[in-house]
Amino acid sequence: MAVDRSLIDKLAHLARIRIDDAEVPEVERSLNRVLALIDELQAAPTEGVEPLAHPLDARQRLRPDAVTEGDRREAYLALAPAAEAGLFLVPKVIE
Repeated sequence: MAVDRSLIDKLAHLARIRIDDAEVPEVERSLNRVLALIDELQAAPTEGVEPLAHPLDARQRLRPDAVTEGDRREAYLALAPAAEAGLFLVPKVIE
């Protein structure tokens, strides 16, 4: 796939960027080099190559779900400027 001026204009529009007329030849060369590299990588022989490990194949080490801290609700509520029925009271911010 070759990159030309019309494709660069379309990509610039989609990306919401402005590419000056003086920059177009360099952008075209850069994009063509990237696409050539991708074509070269896709042409590499991969038959018989085992896939690499994938992070989603790993298992998480689990630990027992145990309480490590005591209930300090009343202590925290005592520090609040206003509390009622076990809840923090805050000023109304939305009309």
